[in-house]
Amino acid sequence: MFETSLRRTGVLLALSLTLSVTAHASETERLAERLEVRGQSMPVESVRETPLEGFFEVLLENGETFYSDADGEYFLVGDLYENGEQGLVNLSERTRNGERAERLAEVPEEERVVYRDTTETQAEVVVFTDTTCPYCRQFHEEVPRLNELGIEVHYLAFPRTGMNAKGARLLEQVWCADNPAVAMTAAKRGESLENGTDCDNPVEAQYHLGQALGVKGTPAIVLPDGRLVPGYVPAERLAGMLGLND
Repeated sequence: MFETSLRRTGVLLALSLTLSVTAHASETERLAERLEVRGQSMPVESVRETPLEGFFEVLLENGETFYSDADGEYFLVGDLYENGEQGLVNLSERTRNGERAERLAEVPEEERVVYRDTTETQAEVVVFTDTTCPYCRQFHEEVPRLNELGIEVHYLAFPRTGMNAKGARLLEQVWCADNPAVAMTAAKRGESLENGTDCDNPVEAQYHLGQALGVKGTPAIVLPDGRLVPGYVPAERLAGMLGLND
């Protein structure tokens, strides 16, 4: 009798959990379908639950994030924080970090300009760069030291003044060069590049990717966990941020 009752309890509990998960999944799907402003559907990329009961995190296709109630009647714009034992934790930024890391992992190595040496790799950073940017040139001088420390540098293009500017053409020349790493170094030294821009290069796609990931200027360094570090960072300090200091 007791064993039969226990089995029934287990079945009911499993059924309850299944229904709960299904209900939450249906709720997020319904919200994604019904979100609209002035009768126009919103370009929703995803909807996720949050620790804040009754509110969901909405990610749009352009990378913008906000929070909505289950009916899509009320929106909150800004970051969501948890007041935990370790102090305030920015849950919104933590989510953005994860998404940033996932998006960058989809960029194949052949579309990056990579600097590494024979030192065993300890970490990899992705850097959105512009050859006309003074701080990008300063950061590039740190690349040999970063390689010595076991840090690979993977450059992506981000013409900071837009795709119609000189910086965009220079980046296209870099990616179209026979040896993009050599061309990148030359361009950052102010040397002229002789090759054209008529190859199938990823500069514009990477520019839009950077915008979607929150890049506002260059250099923009993305750590392995997706954290975005804006601006120039010296090699030793960057190694410390990666937990690689002796």
